[in-house]
Amino acid sequence: MIITKRALPRRTVLRGLGVTLALPWLESMVPALTALSQTAAAPPRRFGVFYVPNGMSMGYWLPEAEGAFDTLPPTLQSLQPHKDRVLMLGGMSQAAADQVLRSGAHARSSGVFLTCVPFTGAAATVVAETTMDQLVAREWGKETQLTSLELGIESAALLGSCDGVSCALTNTIAWSSPTTALPIDNDPRSVFERLFGLSGSTDPEARLARIQRDRSILDVLTEHVARLNTRLGPRDRLKFDEYLDGVRDVERRIQRAEEQNSRELPVVDQPAGIPRDYAEHAELMTDLLALAYQTDLTRVSTFMMAREVSSRAYPEIGVADSHHPLSHHSNDLPKLARLHKINEFHFRQFGRMVDRLSTIEEGEGTVLDQCLFLYGTGISDSNTHFYDDLPIALVAGKSTGFTGGRYVRYAPGTPLANMHLSLLDEMGIQLDRFGDSTGRLGRLSV
Repeated sequence: MIITKRALPRRTVLRGLGVTLALPWLESMVPALTALSQTAAAPPRRFGVFYVPNGMSMGYWLPEAEGAFDTLPPTLQSLQPHKDRVLMLGGMSQAAADQVLRSGAHARSSGVFLTCVPFTGAAATVVAETTMDQLVAREWGKETQLTSLELGIESAALLGSCDGVSCALTNTIAWSSPTTALPIDNDPRSVFERLFGLSGSTDPEARLARIQRDRSILDVLTEHVARLNTRLGPRDRLKFDEYLDGVRDVERRIQRAEEQNSRELPVVDQPAGIPRDYAEHAELMTDLLALAYQTDLTRVSTFMMAREVSSRAYPEIGVADSHHPLSHHSNDLPKLARLHKINEFHFRQFGRMVDRLSTIEEGEGTVLDQCLFLYGTGISDSNTHFYDDLPIALVAGKSTGFTGGRYVRYAPGTPLANMHLSLLDEMGIQLDRFGDSTGRLGRLSV
């Protein structure tokens, strides 16, 4: 690491014509003589939850045996290059889901996944609980522009009653209070502008003028970028150029999606800028999340790969069946194989983001080193809607202290809340208990 005499402020941003561009972590932000002693100079920690709906084809998810593994199970194969960061957990259950009255199985699954307490009420009167991600966001969000990001692929526009209760319980997994659901954003343009546009100006004319000139946000900031480059060392200039290339690429892909939608679909029910292709849409959204982490605009996120009771079909991977009906597979082997294809396809989008973060240098390592991700769902066997032995995987960066490359099984019926309590501990949120927890998990590290 290069220790500079003059340091850039950690919150340095470039502003111009309704645009605010945050910077990634640079060596030039480390004060002279303090780089090796000040913990404040260390890169920030990040936490994210990735949720998949409609259960799992468990035979393709489960490892062959407990203990260390050389090869990840079929559903998780896309993370094989990072298998040493993957910690799979078995034996945990959501007892709180069984305690919910007058609700469909899917609303129970997503509705208690990050709370581990039963929700009550229906439609507009639902009362849930603050989710564990938001407990982290309350602390970590004090240091960031955005407290948290709630992202997804499918629209959360459905309102009213879904699966017997409020659609909020199937549309999102994040609640900032017992009565406040945090809606997901699935529009790449909307997310892009939250991260990079308009935050420096409330003047709508500034944004309109930039759009009419068809200028990239980076074109607006050309002079600022050049001026900053004169203050950076060779390694920081290379890192900064790579970051700018990433921002420009995401912006270009969003613009292309908007142009295609306006040209091919003159009348649509979804906002312009949302690709029709699932993988393209997921890549844009996960790339935006990676940029948000890289620039420390937020440190906490949730991401729904699809909403509960999703009936989307995936013909692009050879699955013409609607997802939700297919999940009621009746143990039919061909159906289980097709359900696995969907599960693997979802996980592949997550794996691509993990791989991306592993290539972004930060401090003495990478952004991935500072990340802890939870990937899973609140139903195991989707045919029977079991809330037991849930499919749960952690991707734990080197700084987390968790040991990957293993499958750890706990006693049947171990509360999922025990895992949440342990994760909160690791992230510096100390609680006596969480939800229906009975203690903390052991064996997360060796």
